[in-house]
Amino acid sequence: MKDYIFNIHDVVLLMTVAESILLALLQAALPAQNRLYGRLLSVFLIVIAVAAVTTLVLWNDQLHTTPTIDHYWIPYFLIVSLMVKGPTLYLYVASITRAHFTLKPLHLLHLIPALVAVIIMATFGIDSNSLRYIWAMGEPQPEQVVTSLWDAAKLVPLVYSFAAVALVQRYRSELKDEYSHFSSTEPRWLNILTLGFFASWAWSTTVHVLAKYSSPETADYLGIADNYFTFILINALFTYSLVYAHQLLTTRSDDTRAPAEEKPSDSAIDRVRDAMENDKIYLQQNLNIEQFGARLKLPVKEVSSVINKHFGTNFFEFINSYRVEEAKRLLADPTLTEKTILDILLESGFNSKSAFHRFFKRLVGESPSEYRKRMNHKAE
Repeated sequence: MKDYIFNIHDVVLLMTVAESILLALLQAALPAQNRLYGRLLSVFLIVIAVAAVTTLVLWNDQLHTTPTIDHYWIPYFLIVSLMVKGPTLYLYVASITRAHFTLKPLHLLHLIPALVAVIIMATFGIDSNSLRYIWAMGEPQPEQVVTSLWDAAKLVPLVYSFAAVALVQRYRSELKDEYSHFSSTEPRWLNILTLGFFASWAWSTTVHVLAKYSSPETADYLGIADNYFTFILINALFTYSLVYAHQLLTTRSDDTRAPAEEKPSDSAIDRVRDAMENDKIYLQQNLNIEQFGARLKLPVKEVSSVINKHFGTNFFEFINSYRVEEAKRLLADPTLTEKTILDILLESGFNSKSAFHRFFKRLVGESPSEYRKRMNHKAE
């Protein structure tokens, strides 16, 4: 009877390796490769490829390279790749959401878990057999050390994926502090992707914990699902980076934001109110907080402080609430019945029909056409 080297689950790992390398090379060949997020995505894909191929070599008894590599080097490559896949995902998300993001020496701190793991492995002489909990007679059995290594290799990516999810949530909130209009599609898909990696690595961690209390067969069966999740997610992440990442609006760095305890001055409050009520600055489409501050000759920090702390809202809500009030005035004007809803939303400062209808209905409780009909009926 013919023996097969790979089963279907091993094939998925091989496909993950091949596609990760291919996508990393393709990303490197793209014209936009000068962008940092492209390079970080390539690194992340290579790390995923290394983790997949070393997993395959470690657990497939029929797949070998050289005795030295199989026995001594595979454990290091596997554990390190598992330790750094979380930080590379986090830094990728940071690079596409933060303005002027650059890698700094401080970011090397993210490599500390991997470095600590390497030191521990070297100190206790952890090899492939050790990671598989196989020891020869008479050899020391650092079972607790190996268990701790596996625990850390599962926990570290999970913590970083949670941090990436939190970073996306914070980014979506910051968009509303800085822009009066933005597309929700790109941040929404980024949120779905980071949640996907978090769910995948949470599943892997859960299976790892369950394996301590269940049979090896059950643990293997449950753990295999993570390989399929990873294959799907790397394809989705690459597609996102190719189609959507360059369309994301970046947000300001923390040093350009007003401290939480800083109170806005009365003069700044008056200037912001005057710009809205008299100059009607909100009529400018695609207005962002930097343009707003430049018009008022106020620092962005101060403008943000006025809107957040005095008016108790964010820039997105602040500007668009005035736009809705302007739209209400135009819709209720009996002399403007010849103007279409599209004309009015554009004159009010909106540049998206869907955003206008969504915002108008949320604030007014009815659609623009329903509001116009009701107001015209009152005027008769």
